[in-house]
Amino acid sequence: EFVICFGANPYSPNDSATTFNPMLVRWSDQANPYQWIPIVTNQSGEFTLTNGSYIMGARSTLQEILVWTDSAIYSMQYLGPPYTWGFQLLMDNISIMAPNAVVTVNNVTYWMGKDKFYMYTGVVSTLPCSLSQFIFDDINTTQSFQVFGGANEGYNEVWWFYVSNESTGNAVDKYVIYNYLDKVWSYGTMARTAWLQYGIQPYPVAADYNQRLLYHEVGTDDVSTSSPQPITAYVQSSDFGIEAGEHIGFIWRMLPDVNFNGSTVNNPSVTMTVKPRQNSGTAYGTADNPVVTSAQNYVTYPQYTIQQFTGQVYTRLRGRQMAFRIESTGLGVAWQLGSPRIDIRPDGRR
Repeated sequence: EFVICFGANPYSPNDSATTFNPMLVRWSDQANPYQWIPIVTNQSGEFTLTNGSYIMGARSTLQEILVWTDSAIYSMQYLGPPYTWGFQLLMDNISIMAPNAVVTVNNVTYWMGKDKFYMYTGVVSTLPCSLSQFIFDDINTTQSFQVFGGANEGYNEVWWFYVSNESTGNAVDKYVIYNYLDKVWSYGTMARTAWLQYGIQPYPVAADYNQRLLYHEVGTDDVSTSSPQPITAYVQSSDFGIEAGEHIGFIWRMLPDVNFNGSTVNNPSVTMTVKPRQNSGTAYGTADNPVVTSAQNYVTYPQYTIQQFTGQVYTRLRGRQMAFRIESTGLGVAWQLGSPRIDIRPDGRR
């Protein structure tokens, strides 16, 4: 084991007060954190990186240590005596938002840059993001060093928390999620200050601004307050239409495909909505809000049978484009969406 400093004062036998070098990597002797003077009988030493102005951060991975400067990423690998550590430039002209904006999961490293996301799988590549413009326009760049990341391996997710332009008191208030299995992005609002990945803990643990540690992904309600509060959970699609958009679509029925496993109340329910839009850029029009309710008694059933719930919902909507939304707002409600069907046919413009 070594103690490694990323940014340090260089060693000089004739000067004990050398000038701090923000690009210098310096390490102690192996298994001896008190020996920092390089001599032939130990493995302490130092190395100056050349690409960049200062070191932003580092992350230990399975076979190497990744080191970021403000404009490059290096691989730091153990070589043994006499050189101890070797350094290889992996890519230049890249960025990283903050020292803690790095997440490693399943031997893949992800990080948030100044204007894009990256991943490292042995080679550095840009991570395509469908929310890129929204996220980077929303970040308060004067508070970029507060950005931090974490993994939620149970759901194949990587999270980044950041301070938005709407934040009060420069507090971290929003997040963006990348699902690396489905390659899907999502975002939301949540105030957190730190995140601990899976390890000895059964769930991810996060800290908030009230000096509390909170378990995530356990239970159905928000218990961070004095009394449990329902979590408003929803999924909304992007706009869709029929054919190339030259026809108005008429929706008359929806067939829900949703289960309520994990709920802790009788007859949990969700609201399924189709929101019509007459033309691109216009506001959404009037939409029905049919409720889908389970007949299952979740308070007394220890095991779940094939569920019986609302089998079809009739509605009457017209629009050139539509968006689908499913939402729950009640206590003790948990749900999963499958593949709902929507009956839609071409309709006249009037």
